[in-house]
Amino acid sequence: MALDVTTIGLPLPLGMGWVNCFLIRAGGSYVLIDTGGANARRRLSSELEAAGCSPGGLRLVILTHGDFDHIGNAAYLRSLFRTRVAIHRFDAAMAERGDMFASRKRPNAIIRGLMPILSGYGRAERFTADILLEDEQDLSEHGLEARVISLPGHSGGSIGVLTAGGELFCGDLFENTKAPGVGSLMDDPEAARASVASLAARRIRMIYPGHGQPFAWDALVSAGI
Repeated sequence: MALDVTTIGLPLPLGMGWVNCFLIRAGGSYVLIDTGGANARRRLSSELEAAGCSPGGLRLVILTHGDFDHIGNAAYLRSLFRTRVAIHRFDAAMAERGDMFASRKRPNAIIRGLMPILSGYGRAERFTADILLEDEQDLSEHGLEARVISLPGHSGGSIGVLTAGGELFCGDLFENTKAPGVGSLMDDPEAARASVASLAARRIRMIYPGHGQPFAWDALVSAGI
């Protein structure tokens, strides 16, 4: 059975591009992968309503990593939809403290100081996750026939969600803004290469990236990635 997934594209602040959220219909409820940034909250709410996802119907929010453009609406959705929010334990501090570098190499003090202003991720957006995800965690108890895969590189706690049908929701490990490929912003390139290599033994059919259009796994194979 084909996966019932709606791609929700949301603008980033300051014209920096777009980010994807993925709404999956699982039985009589929904699972949302990533939430976009706080700047696009009204659009996200409209898209969820148009897809038929209303308060009480969102079973789980899964965050692929802790960047503001993926977690910016998590606290809002948890309050409005009475849902639970899940993130890998290595990126949990990013959500709790609003520190986008909590699981990364430390940037200079100026960048650390400007990030909360540029990102729009303030105190109201901070939260403590309800579920701390682990590698190979089974998600079937949440209505989704899928499992968590640790994919560090972009951040220490970056994950993918691999469904039983071979759909991989990969966060920022891959992108497809110009062509399918490995994400252009990696905190730990060596870890990213290992994450990509680890997928070779998996049964993957489609890639759903955080930025750009979904694409077939074969497109990466053909490009020698």
